[in-house]
Amino acid sequence: MKIVLATRNAGKIAELRRILAGFDIVGLEEFPSIGEVAETGVTFEENALIKAHAVAQGSGLPAVADDSGLCVDVLGGMPGVFSARWSGRHGDDRANLDLLLAQVSDVPAERLTAHFACVAALALPSGQARAVDGTLRGSLVTTPRGTNGFGYDPIFVPEGETRTTAEMSPEEKDAISHRGRAFRALAPIVRDLLSSP
Repeated sequence: MKIVLATRNAGKIAELRRILAGFDIVGLEEFPSIGEVAETGVTFEENALIKAHAVAQGSGLPAVADDSGLCVDVLGGMPGVFSARWSGRHGDDRANLDLLLAQVSDVPAERLTAHFACVAALALPSGQARAVDGTLRGSLVTTPRGTNGFGYDPIFVPEGETRTTAEMSPEEKDAISHRGRAFRALAPIVRDLLSSP
């Protein structure tokens, strides 16, 4: 059975196909009639469930969605659910990164603690749904490094690492990432729900 990932982001689709290996994963590119789902929630869980339910209803197939973001301690946990549109333009990674760096430019390095958060949700066309979360703690650097990954990866250094997540191989990042942790926690739930009569 196919599972639809509620995204058109090629980087995220590739990452989730690696993490959910063994499932027949397709992205929203196979369902052009499903438009963009507005992320109207104020938490990662609300947004993940909104997207999963909308795509399950629109496709008639089980749908998996996530919402994730960077939560910077000195900014009170922001950009948080607004991470992808922090600069005002959804998905403009460079503008989001530049704005965040400008906002923390006078903050001492030891105060630049942060974490990536992710909630992954599965929704069935019947309306049944489950959500789980994953977190990766670390700190920020003020000079972007690395070309792998996307979003805020070039400025995020996980705890116990000296490299940014953009300097890691995709496999290294998947092994520790917030998204990897959330989707690995979701995988047995997907198996259980899809094997239920």
